[in-house]
Amino acid sequence: MSDCSFLIREIRPGDNDELRSIIQSIFPEFGLPFEGTTYEDHETAHMFESYQDQGEFYLVLAENGKVVGGAGIKPLRDEQEDICELQKMYFKPKSRGKGYGKLLFDKCIDRAREMGYKQCYLESASVLKTAISIYERNGFKFLDRPMGNTGHYSCGVWMIKDL
Repeated sequence: MSDCSFLIREIRPGDNDELRSIIQSIFPEFGLPFEGTTYEDHETAHMFESYQDQGEFYLVLAENGKVVGGAGIKPLRDEQEDICELQKMYFKPKSRGKGYGKLLFDKCIDRAREMGYKQCYLESASVLKTAISIYERNGFKFLDRPMGNTGHYSCGVWMIKDL
């Protein structure tokens, strides 16, 4: 962990622009497609509003008072009620490698478990090797095909974990 101060908190309406910027900046950085991904999701521009229903939440990580990343949980659309999806976990480049991803990941998984979810699903891209290694080390298993109806047809990595 670095010497700077950080805080994990609930998303606020004023976080929308910064989170959209963080999320969308990752795609050109890693050469990810814009179509069929989070990049073009309606939710990406309206993050606060998109995580206000029952059974969902979005957590923001702020470093020295500035938003540097976040991650959320929602029910997996068109699947059993007890399966959630880890969504939109992204960080600014300067905040990577500090252990924040693991902290935020753990908080999301713990809270999903407390909410009664039995499994957690996620989608990713094979070039996001650091994120995938975090998921693997924490019990996520690869699937041969996607689950639910996320609309992210360009994601090629599908994983699930029993909670």
